[in-house]
Amino acid sequence: MLPYIQAIDQARKTTLESLHYFEYQGENKLLYFSELGSSLSQDQLLVLAIDESTLFAPVYKSVIESSLITMAVIAILLPLTYLFASPVTTTFNTLLLQTQQISNQDYSVVKVAPSNIIEVKRLSLAIKKMSNNLYNHELAQKGLIDAMVKLIAQAIDDKSPYTGGHCNRVPELSEMLLKVACKENTGIFESFDITSEQQWRELTTAAWLHDCGKITTPEHIVDKGSKLECIYNRIHEVRMRFEVLHRDIEITYLNALQTSPEDKAELLEKCRKEQQQLQHDFAFIAHSNIGSEGLSSEAEQKIKQLAQQTWLRYFDDQLGLSPQEERELVNESAPLPAVEYLLADKEGHIKQHAKEHKLPDSLGIKMAIPENLANLGEIYNLTVMKGTLTTEDRFIINEHIISTIKILDQIPFPPELENVPRIASTHHETMRGDGYPRRLKGDELSIPERILALADIFEALTASDRPYKKAKPLSVSLNILHKMAIEEHIDLAVFQLFIKSKVYLHYANKFLPKEQIDTVDEQLYLG
Repeated sequence: MLPYIQAIDQARKTTLESLHYFEYQGENKLLYFSELGSSLSQDQLLVLAIDESTLFAPVYKSVIESSLITMAVIAILLPLTYLFASPVTTTFNTLLLQTQQISNQDYSVVKVAPSNIIEVKRLSLAIKKMSNNLYNHELAQKGLIDAMVKLIAQAIDDKSPYTGGHCNRVPELSEMLLKVACKENTGIFESFDITSEQQWRELTTAAWLHDCGKITTPEHIVDKGSKLECIYNRIHEVRMRFEVLHRDIEITYLNALQTSPEDKAELLEKCRKEQQQLQHDFAFIAHSNIGSEGLSSEAEQKIKQLAQQTWLRYFDDQLGLSPQEERELVNESAPLPAVEYLLADKEGHIKQHAKEHKLPDSLGIKMAIPENLANLGEIYNLTVMKGTLTTEDRFIINEHIISTIKILDQIPFPPELENVPRIASTHHETMRGDGYPRRLKGDELSIPERILALADIFEALTASDRPYKKAKPLSVSLNILHKMAIEEHIDLAVFQLFIKSKVYLHYANKFLPKEQIDTVDEQLYLG
């Protein structure tokens, strides 16, 4: 009883009308104290003692029963809930998948999801409508970009009557070769494939824009068909000097005849001989001006020798000049009559850069910039060893790649066309790494870039509309291309695929005149 008495004493010191816990013989007990309110008993307490387990047993039982019932009800309702909610969740999952498909621009698979819930159905209809609008907008944007791309290419072709069609033919030839490269499963083509419409569009767009920088190239450089050509062919100025010398010989003969008529036969023979030599000399200069063949060192020396002949100019050569030409004058007018060389490289022939020609390092361009913008010197141009272009002319032509890079880098291409600037600006790189503008090597060039390089060269070789060369037969063009492949100018594997697949012949039958298509021995190139 002692624990009870101690608990009672403790209770007196605390609050009445409340339960008090204590432990007795290892069991939890509860005591309840209450003061008797009778007038017969003063300062007496009513004490009730009970085991905790006995007091709360009904409560525990009730809680357990309620929990079991609740769990049973939940177990019954869960399948029903899943059964009724499954169509809704399936629809929402479908809508979520459709938003991902829209994000991937795969609009064709977006359909209206069936649902008995009107709000869900409305949401599905809204997503479908959004998909259709995005698709139509994307089509319009693609059409706009493609039209602008072809417009630029057409403008470049229309700029020059001699290069018309180049920007149209190169994309078609590139696409023909790309298609057979995708089907090839050997060598470098084993793992190559173009799997999406977007990739095709990127490559064809790059092919269409590969020469867009030529829109900034002066037309007289693009169309320079002879060495002395600059806006017009200056061979006519040289010819007039020969005409003057021819008449001077005639005048010299007539004057000598008046003094010594008895020597007429001898004087006439000398006159005719000198005039005939002038004819031969001019024919040699005129032939050298064409530039279709390489110039020998002997021919170079003969040009410089002939240039030393002189003639007399009786008219002021500084009259009738434009303000710009007057600003470029470097010497005062010489006293008349002035002695002029038959051919000359004058200070006035040198044209300086209008501003400092510096290329941004970010472009990665590695091209040597000539000291002068142009050199119109007659001897300088006539002694060009191959072709018609001087070093300065060649840089201006090559500079179209720099312009291409600058133009395309400023266009905000969508993600699916992000590689267009790179592909379009690499068709003058070589496998051996000495091309331009970045001097990339073969292992740095993708297969489409190598194909575009071959297409650009082959089109130029076979084109019959160039002012600086005659159209070459198909076999000759392929011989040149094969040599370039052997010398690692272009990719040999791409060239051999070009031959083996007969793409060269398909292209020739479509674009070349019949007289240009001769017999080709394919085995010469496939060894």
